[in-house]
Amino acid sequence: MTATMRRIYLDYNASTPVDPAVAEAMRPFLDDAFGNPSSGHWASAPAKAALDRARGQVAGLLGAAPDEIVFTSGGSEANNLAIEGTFFALNRRGTHIITSAIEHPAVLAPCRFLERFGATVTYVPVDRTGLIDPEDVRRAITPQTLLISIMHANNEVGTIQPIAEIATIARQHGIRFHTDAAQSVGKIPTKVDELGVDMLTVAGHKLYAPKGVGALYVRRGLELEPLIHGAGHESGRRAGTESALLAVGLGAACAIAADLALMNHIQVLRDRLWKALQNRFGQGVALNGHVERRLPNTLNVSFVARIGADILAQLRDVAGSTGSACHSGRIELSPVLAAMRVPERVGMGAIRFSLGRYTTADEIDEVVAGLSTIAP
Repeated sequence: MTATMRRIYLDYNASTPVDPAVAEAMRPFLDDAFGNPSSGHWASAPAKAALDRARGQVAGLLGAAPDEIVFTSGGSEANNLAIEGTFFALNRRGTHIITSAIEHPAVLAPCRFLERFGATVTYVPVDRTGLIDPEDVRRAITPQTLLISIMHANNEVGTIQPIAEIATIARQHGIRFHTDAAQSVGKIPTKVDELGVDMLTVAGHKLYAPKGVGALYVRRGLELEPLIHGAGHESGRRAGTESALLAVGLGAACAIAADLALMNHIQVLRDRLWKALQNRFGQGVALNGHVERRLPNTLNVSFVARIGADILAQLRDVAGSTGSACHSGRIELSPVLAAMRVPERVGMGAIRFSLGRYTTADEIDEVVAGLSTIAP
């Protein structure tokens, strides 16, 4: 890799830059409209109007009603609210939760936390491509099951789960269903009625909004215990004075993301990268994730018999991700790839390239050229 190579960002699944149009929408709220949206006077009116408009924009992207949107501090809080809020509201009916083995830690950690309060959790497996079999979910259901939480698309390999099929199973058994859609919102359709979900998580910084804001869709009429208690903000579902500034940012980002045609050129570039790697490395490179049921921006590849972290470290000016963990100097296989039963010889060479709105064809070609010198 030459020292003069420009910096290239291919880690959009980790975080996205704030879209200039989003920043422009937020700017007035740094200087004005500072009032508390819950107050009833002239200073609160602009903030309240902006909050309402933003809630409508988020709802519009999801095909939901505005009063079904709860603003949160991000995807992690939304997941915690969905899982813990359901458990503490409904544990008189049951204590069993079903999730998958490849969920984000923001789902897995709340499930483990609830085990301290008597919850039992079933972690359904995935196949070699990271796909869940809906029948495994059906078989895991017990009379005590009160919640199923399955991510819409995996953050590491991009595999898209059969959410509508799983939702039908949940509905047939009268079980609440949540999906973590942090990685899918703005990349593929996420209309809540088409998916059939009761709750859905949105993370602002995954779709060109700022960090520190997200949302949870909660189907109208669902009982949910708040995580944060205080005044009756967010229709009593999350106490704390709302930030019109952050809500406006999320709303503007959702309005832009409604045009999924923006993803077409990203998928073309992703496929360009994969084909170039195949042509250059042949059997020395392997795809992780489903060939077709995969996010249009995500390419997780393994350089067989190599260490992905070492390769990425040498690509000094390229921002990507490995998913592997380093403990006491030893690199371990990504838990997602381990759950997919990817052989260690293959999985240890994994690198995730996630493309975005500002990725160019020249950048893709530069990355391939750099990899060619590092991993011949």
